[in-house]
Amino acid sequence: MLGFEIPRTPLVTGHDAPFDYIRHAFFEEIHPEVRDCVVWANRGGGKTQLGAIATLLDMLFKPGIQVRILGGSLEQSSKMYRYLRTMIEVESLSMYIEGRLTGKALQLVNGSRVEVLSQSERAVRGTRIHRLRCDEVELFETEVWEAAQLVTRSGQCGEIFVQASIESLSTMHRPYGLMQKLVKKAAKQRRTVFRWSVLDTLVRCEPRRSCDTCALWDDCRGLAKEADGFVHIDDAIRQRHRVGLPIWRSEMLCDEPNRSDTVYPEFDVKVHVESFEPDEGAVWLGGIDFGYRAPTALLWAFLDGEGVLRIIDEYAQRERTAEQVIEVVRGRSWPGFNWIGADPAGYQRSDQTGVSTISIWKKAGFTMKARASRIEDGVNGVRARLRKADGSVWMKVHPRCVKLIESLTMYHYPSDQPESLVPIKDGQDHIADALRYLVVNLDREGWGVKVRKY
Repeated sequence: MLGFEIPRTPLVTGHDAPFDYIRHAFFEEIHPEVRDCVVWANRGGGKTQLGAIATLLDMLFKPGIQVRILGGSLEQSSKMYRYLRTMIEVESLSMYIEGRLTGKALQLVNGSRVEVLSQSERAVRGTRIHRLRCDEVELFETEVWEAAQLVTRSGQCGEIFVQASIESLSTMHRPYGLMQKLVKKAAKQRRTVFRWSVLDTLVRCEPRRSCDTCALWDDCRGLAKEADGFVHIDDAIRQRHRVGLPIWRSEMLCDEPNRSDTVYPEFDVKVHVESFEPDEGAVWLGGIDFGYRAPTALLWAFLDGEGVLRIIDEYAQRERTAEQVIEVVRGRSWPGFNWIGADPAGYQRSDQTGVSTISIWKKAGFTMKARASRIEDGVNGVRARLRKADGSVWMKVHPRCVKLIESLTMYHYPSDQPESLVPIKDGQDHIADALRYLVVNLDREGWGVKVRKY
């Protein structure tokens, strides 16, 4: 009736077809215990249009259903709603509209209703609905996303019992952004993941087009000869020429997030993360970023016989005094630190006690080093250990250091200030700073990787 042809067969191994999402969204008996879902798809992959189609089907066939659309911005929310209005206003369906259409709400004669919500906690809180469709969740504010998790409830809609659900649709382009976290925790949070890329949405490639000379060959490998999608081959080729490979891979192939604005683009989990045991007689070092309301972050590390810095353990907790953190250190089974690299700000005396944090640690028997340096110098030191110009790696991280691994992956500069040398303080900075203080004091005579003994 509406003239849409939705791909029903994925072309890429491990991916889903867009129609798989439509089936899941409409048929309540599919995955009845896992109704929440995440749609991870490419830009131009039809996410918003498909969300509108799913909303239309819900409203027509589930009388009284209450659906809300929440986008990463009001414009994004309105985009899905505009698609919905265009479909419902066709001659064969307009008879089902109740009353006058508005710019933010639509109701049918069967009692079904959809509304557009703005990106704010106030708009989300207090809402009680059957279904929430979130478009471009990668752009959501954390507070709004958290508030949205408590707005749905199940209920009878005509002859169908509708399971309460939240659908999250987006491209993934931020390392450890909201989408990556949703996909990573999908099983634990009981969410079904649907993933497709530009390859799964291509139109069928004409026989006359030669694969040997095609700019998409490295990605497509002839898959488009069996495609049944809606993205024209020439459009995909033009888009590939316009952007760099990281953006193409993350936003169009749905392979991995773009890390162009990250502080440590050299960090690679496959290269830098590995299990290891302490070397006998190793030089044990630490790095600490002091905090109270913000977490105190502490790293345990040692230098192996080749001079490679190996980070073996971590600690990060809010609202812990220096004395409490010291007790944690003494309770760990690792050998004592030769020294701990710390923030020079730790020499500042407390207004309440008149004693500095570093003084407390020294009094407890720890050797503290707090060399002053610029942030960019410390960052360059860490980058040099992650990978030198000759490709050698001088730092490894144990898998138990989950927070450090996450920080090294997602710690980033302001995307709207490409010239900035100061990373964003969004919670990833604390344990990254602990590492920076460690490296600054270890490689204090430049950014080499000499083995030093203390």
